[in-house]
Amino acid sequence: MGFKLENTSIKNARKQSAFADNIMTREIKLFGLAFSNKVKENFYVELSVLLKAGINLKESLELLVNSQNKSQPKEVFSALLNAIISGESLSGAMKQSNKFTSYEFYSIRIGEETGTLQQVTSQLGSFYATKNEQHRTIISALTYPIIILTTAILVLFFMLHFVVPMFEDIYEQQHIELPAITKAIIAISKFLETYGLVLIIGLIMMIMLSKMMSNKNWYKKYKDLILMRLPVFGKFIKIVHLSQFTQAITLLTTSKIPVVNSIQLVKDMVTFYPLQQALWEVEKSILKGNSLSASLSKHSLFDAKMVALVKVAEETNQNEFIFERLNDQYTAQVQQRSKLLTSALEPFIITIVGVIVGIILIAMYLPMFKLSSVLG
Repeated sequence: MGFKLENTSIKNARKQSAFADNIMTREIKLFGLAFSNKVKENFYVELSVLLKAGINLKESLELLVNSQNKSQPKEVFSALLNAIISGESLSGAMKQSNKFTSYEFYSIRIGEETGTLQQVTSQLGSFYATKNEQHRTIISALTYPIIILTTAILVLFFMLHFVVPMFEDIYEQQHIELPAITKAIIAISKFLETYGLVLIIGLIMMIMLSKMMSNKNWYKKYKDLILMRLPVFGKFIKIVHLSQFTQAITLLTTSKIPVVNSIQLVKDMVTFYPLQQALWEVEKSILKGNSLSASLSKHSLFDAKMVALVKVAEETNQNEFIFERLNDQYTAQVQQRSKLLTSALEPFIITIVGVIVGIILIAMYLPMFKLSSVLG
């Protein structure tokens, strides 16, 4: 076949977007995965475009394999292609791979069985696009405050490590009785001078340990529960995951998957412990004969608005429409709260740092006034 990827809209779009990309529009992770959600987004979007253009699945996968520059995505797509050539279905090939969730596998299988594979891949592409956009929104909201906080910490470290000892030497030479606040600041300075390196090494070890423990259930449980209880941040994180939950349910209801199965699939794919635990309880409640709205109402994680709209959806048989509206609302809330978070954190951090710097300066200059009175 004479079809080439260079002639498709996919590669042209890539060339155009390459100039517009910057660090804030890419998926950012401290320990990034080679086969990330960004790769999945591109995979589903491009596969959907190729299928819509009338190219069969085998040739579409060949084009996607040849377009990959990174080794791991290329290996994953090659494995899918080889399985297809061997007579396996795409959903079966995805099930054999450990790179795709059961949520993706069942969605693709339903697309194959109903002849709507192009629509399902398009919906999966939209799902990961929204998920990645929310991830970038969180990064964007936190980047500037983190930069300010880091700069402030460095300034405070400089003052405690270099400026305070200079004043201490002067006061020791003059044998001045120091106020309690000055003694406290000097004590902190000496502590940092003695144990500063230990604290830095400890912080690095904590970050590495956190990465190593990230797949442990007990660690995820306590980490997520602590995040949920954080002021301001907790509610923001909750809304982000509710947005992803409603979008996943929307995709599954569009594919005509029963409610119980939809809850089971979403439960297996989410990594946020409070939501995962709540879905476990919701699933058990539905299996006992309760409605979805009644099951959701038992958990504080799901707000009254969601419960009320889900009840309307059950009564009018409009699950897909209602969950789509809920997803739009939660996505809009994520955008609004991220902007509010950025606006609120910046002056708060600056104020706190200003107060701390002011206390240090006052503590260092108080003995100066006493020294001037003695000399006078």
